Amino acid sequence: MKRRGAVVGLTLGDPAGIGPEVVAKTVRRVGSKIGVCSIGSRDGVRLGHPSLSGARQARQALEESVRLLKKKRIQAVVNGPVSKEWLKRAGFPFPGQTEFYARRFGVRDGQVTMCMVGPRLRVALASTHLSLKDSIRKLKFQQIVRAGSHLVRLLKAMGIRRPRIAVCGLNPHAGEGGLFGKEDLRIVWPAVKELKKTTRLPVSGPEPADTVFLRSLRGEFDGVVALYHDQGLIPAKLLDFDRTVNVTMGLPVVRCSPDHGTAFAIAGKGVARPDSMIEAVKLAARLARGKG
Repeated sequence: MKRRGAVVGLTLGDPAGIGPEVVAKTVRRVGSKIGVCSIGSRDGVRLGHPSLSGARQARQALEESVRLLKKKRIQAVVNGPVSKEWLKRAGFPFPGQTEFYARRFGVRDGQVTMCMVGPRLRVALASTHLSLKDSIRKLKFQQIVRAGSHLVRLLKAMGIRRPRIAVCGLNPHAGEGGLFGKEDLRIVWPAVKELKKTTRLPVSGPEPADTVFLRSLRGEFDGVVALYHDQGLIPAKLLDFDRTVNVTMGLPVVRCSPDHGTAFAIAGKGVARPDSMIEAVKLAARLARGKG
């Protein structure tokens, strides 16, 4: 059967982890319906044993995916999991793959958004790979507006015409009117007002983070803006770990990844589940068709 539409490149990630296994399983499962191609090598790498050689191969796969994207040989990329620790040892100068693609496509730091898309919850992060201390200290109005705008754009691309989004508060009970901290009044509330103005959509917030995800799960919101990494990723992974997809918004290309790590401990045992990778490929192909 002839395949139509976008071709999705799948980087293997760290070849000592489960990336090659889940990529192979994904290609077998969806390759007859979606155009896919594997990118990367696992030559000379022992499964379950991370190394500088494996990290360098993971980095080479990322660079090759950029080349293929720029040449229009692929229309989207889905990244297998990498080890940030080993990439750093190998001289990789970025906190993660998100930041790598931003730099390669000329997007300034702070202009991309990590979004987590699962069957039951969609979350955009105002900040990503920072310590909790720095996430709070460096939180800016502009970050929240950027994340909210990108979340709206993603939800519309997924077919939701008038998305309803909520913005988390930073402090317990969203600050309780300043009783538990002034950041929600000083930073978050002005960002919510700006999002209402620019999107012309119902934007709620700052909402207490201990209840807003439950409210979204029950259908009150289509997506939630979280203010720091774990505030958003804990509920997303708790609800749908095996089917949640990481989408980078703000790039001129489509980039997704599964939400799991390298799982070196189970590499080569044949038990790694490809569900998140499969969902990432399906979403990447869908988003790429929308860009075409």
